[in-house]
Amino acid sequence: MKSTRNTTAKSAIQLLLQQSNTALSHKDIQNEVGELCNRVTIYRILDRLVEEGEIHKIINTDGVIKYAPCHQCESHHGHNHDHVHFSCIKCDSVTCLDNVQPSYNLPPNYKVQEVNFTLSGICPNCVK
Repeated sequence: MKSTRNTTAKSAIQLLLQQSNTALSHKDIQNEVGELCNRVTIYRILDRLVEEGEIHKIINTDGVIKYAPCHQCESHHGHNHDHVHFSCIKCDSVTCLDNVQPSYNLPPNYKVQEVNFTLSGICPNCVK
């Protein structure tokens, strides 16, 4: 069930994530919102937005967690994000590739509950 609780800080963070072409880290968000709220409040808001299904977490190849809005999330068996992410080794951007579906083959008796595919290389902006 989605919470109806909304604050100025939450709205600002939602807007920031929706307007970004790439996933943002906590540090990126904190730099953008400035004095609007402290780092702990940002973590709480991000956790709440993840829980509400508004955004999802991406664990980057360097271990940094980034956040992106949900666009084409599949909800057949609950809310999940079985799409590919691309991490640029040049500019450190992380983007969701919604139209690229990961594939894998598992041995019998394994049940997947979460998928986190991150490819790394050079993004189109850095190839130019």
